[in-house]
Amino acid sequence: MKKVFGIITFLMMSTSILATSRPMEKIKYKTAFGKCPSRAAGTLTLKLVKDFEKNSSLRSMKNLIDHDKLKEKHFLSDYTIKYDPLQGMLNFIYECPSPLMKVQIYKENGMESYEAILVENGQLFDPTYEILLRTEKKLSYSLPYLAIPVGEMDKDVQRKITKIVSGLDLVFRKLISEVIVSDNKELTMILSIKGKPSSVFMGKDEWPLKVDKLTQIISYMNKKKKVPSVINITNSKKVVVKFND
Repeated sequence: MKKVFGIITFLMMSTSILATSRPMEKIKYKTAFGKCPSRAAGTLTLKLVKDFEKNSSLRSMKNLIDHDKLKEKHFLSDYTIKYDPLQGMLNFIYECPSPLMKVQIYKENGMESYEAILVENGQLFDPTYEILLRTEKKLSYSLPYLAIPVGEMDKDVQRKITKIVSGLDLVFRKLISEVIVSDNKELTMILSIKGKPSSVFMGKDEWPLKVDKLTQIISYMNKKKKVPSVINITNSKKVVVKFND
């Protein structure tokens, strides 16, 4: 009887050793990049899969994203992660915002500046975002510049500019070369129409209303095959248009 019991014990121990020595299956995963640069999104996915293989926890991945600020580092505006235990499959869905403008922020001495990318949700991204999008051919047109004193790059101005530019039709947006906010908070746009510059002065207020009028003026001028050199809309009730001789 003791011999039989010893054989059973040995078999159970052998089974246990085989079970623990068997390598873990690698987690399968799918990734939907959307408008995101695949290089940035792919790198993030590998980090998260590695964390899931270690901790088997969706919460652990979320904590990692929050703690290491991975949304910001990988240019995400939003994300969704789901796990199907039956298939052993992780599903990652990423969303990234469209770039609107290159922001050139001048320091108080006017001699130094730094750049960022203003995106459609109003955030400022590292210029690497534009480089990645162009490398992967997800951005094919030039971004206009936003020039603004460093002291004026507050949330209110940032929100207003974002709302105005993101609300423009892409065809019109491509005409914008530069947007300038002066020290006294006056807005100026430089357009490039058929290779010729047009300066648009919009003053300090009513920017959305004035931009609506501007799009109507440009549409009318295109039909007439004319390119204005100056459009003054500082007074929303009186528009002055000048042409080069």
